[in-house]
Parts: sequence; structure tokens; C-alpha cells
Amino acid sequence: MGAGTEPDGSSRSDEEWERFLRESVAGAADAPKEPSARARDVAKRLRAEPGRGLEGWRSYTPARPKRRTGWYVVGLLASLVLLVVALTPGRIVGLFAGADSPPLAAETARPAQVPPAEAAQRPTMDEPFRGSPAASWASGAAGITVPKAGAVGWMSAAEVERALARSRDFLIASGLDRGVLRGERPEKAIALINPHQKDVQDLLKTAFQTPSEKNDPLLLFSRFQPSRTHLVGDIVKTRGRLTYREGERGALEVTADVTFVYPVTRAEAGGDDEVVRTIVRRELVLSWDDPDKVITEPGTFSIVSYKYDMTNGGCGAPTGYFTPPFGTDRRADEAGTEVDPYDRSAPVGRGESSGDECGRATRS
Repeated sequence: MGAGTEPDGSSRSDEEWERFLRESVAGAADAPKEPSARARDVAKRLRAEPGRGLEGWRSYTPARPKRRTGWYVVGLLASLVLLVVALTPGRIVGLFAGADSPPLAAETARPAQVPPAEAAQRPTMDEPFRGSPAASWASGAAGITVPKAGAVGWMSAAEVERALARSRDFLIASGLDRGVLRGERPEKAIALINPHQKDVQDLLKTAFQTPSEKNDPLLLFSRFQPSRTHLVGDIVKTRGRLTYREGERGALEVTADVTFVYPVTRAEAGGDDEVVRTIVRRELVLSWDDPDKVITEPGTFSIVSYKYDMTNGGCGAPTGYFTPPFGTDRRADEAGTEVDPYDRSAPVGRGESSGDECGRATRS
């Protein structure tokens, strides 16, 4: 049987053989097992023609649908991203802003200068710390630095470590506990105070029922009236540290200097979602006394002193709660002495023996 002749005696033209070979290379089921001499000559001629090599067909054919599928996936992902940005632009911007503002290192000593100025941006319900140094502060207890413990006075290093942990627990229970922030009585914090310390116990007996300038629960605890003010989100920003030394009669004296930033909004339904940041900086000196020298109870401390600075917490007669000003009420708070609430380079100004002047925040 001659080249190009079929078993039935018919013959194929060169063009038919060319098409037949192309289908065979692509994987056609009817490809002959042993092509004729004429078929081999046609195949040789096809390989010699520029741009028509068999390898070109083999690699190109499956590649087209892969590239096309890839573009479909890219287009779908791009559409989803655009949809998310359109629905929640604030959260997306916040993610990128956070990437440019890494968290600050823990504070281990009093800073030498005030935090740099931030871009003027109003806080929102989604980003309540936007436009303030607190945006890069740690959240909750993570912002309170506890130093490495060493033996002091009557305490071993292990005992000092436990006392520092309990001192930090008091700050959490008095300034971060969600129930206390909503106006509940700070029972966990009170349980850590020496019950035999008469002056402080007198303050606690009257402060929550009949608050006054002298006996105000805000001297030690952060509280908001839930019928008036709601906290925004679950995060309170903090920055500060504990330090310690040997105090009187060999006691362990712990000083806590911590700033708390509370974002709040009106409690009334249908409000305009205005967010105000109440900023409180407290300095407490706690004495872990030797029970052989001072009447105390195990696991409790005596309060040596307490001071605090507060802005955007309300002015006027004490109510036992912070009363952040909203809207036009904020103008009434603008008559006080200017205070940068994020400045931790200067000492705390207010306290039990200082005036109760209402500070005006230079930035909030």
C-alpha cells in the first residue's frame, strides 16, 4: 500500500494529511499508530515552517485556558476588595494606618518629652483613638509595665514579685474592670486595701453614697453613669509603669503612674455618635507593710498617697462619676487651665491635697 493510500484504495491530499497530523498531535483518538512515508514527509515540512512547530501547538493549547482562568480569579478578588472598602471604609483605612503606626515600646521610665503631635482627625465609633497618641498605646493591662522583682526590706524577691502583681491587679480592678466602669462598686479593688487604714476606709464608706470634694470615688476609681454615657468598644488604652523601693519601717513601697484613655459616647438612643475621650492619669503610692510592724491583713496594702489629672471628665460638683461633655456642653470645660493629657514627662498635678481645678485638654 503506497504512502497516502488508505486501506480501501482511496488517497488523501496533502492538506488532509496536514490536518490529520495536527489533530493527532493534539491527542485525537483516531491517530494512526505508524504514519506512512507521505505523512512523515508532511510532518517534516510542517516542522520546518516558522511558527508552526509541533512543540508550539503542544505548549500553547493548554496554556490559554489557564491564563484566562487566572484573570477571572483576579477580577473576582478585585471586585470583593472594592465591595469591602465600600461597605467599611473606616476599618480598611484603620488597618493601613495601624501598619504605619507600630505600638510603642513599654514605658520603663518617665519620658523626657511629650508625644509628638498627631494629624488632626476626629475619633469615630470604629476608630475611637484616631488622631491621638493613644492610637499606638497598648490596650488594657498590657500598657502597664511591671519591673523585675528583687528583694526589698522585709520581702524576698518572690514576695516582691507577688506584691507587684497584686498592685497591678488593683489598677485593673479600679480602672479597667467593665463593671466598675459602668458604675458598679469596685469590690475586687477594695478587697486589696488594708481594712485597718482608717482614713481610706472612711473615704470608701461615704464616697459612693454622698460624694464630695474630699471623698470622691474618682480619686481612686474610674466610673461612668450608664444612663448618661456608654463606653465605645471593648478597649481602653493605657500607658504607664510600676516602680518600687524600700519605704518606712522596711515596707515595700510601690508607685503606680498610669494614664487611661476611655472613649465614650452618649447613652441616649438616636444620638449623633459623637465620641469623646476621657483621659485620666493616676499616681498611687502603695505600701506593702511588714505585719510585725504595722496592723494589716495578708495580701493587702496601705495607700500612702493618690493624685490624678483628668480631662474631658466633666466639671462641677462631684457626682461619683465622670461626666464627659458632649456637643455645646464642651464649651463649659474650656475655661480651665490648659493640660496636655498625653504628656507623661511632667508630674501629676492633682490629688487629695491639691485644688480641684478642671483642666482643659490642649488635645484629646
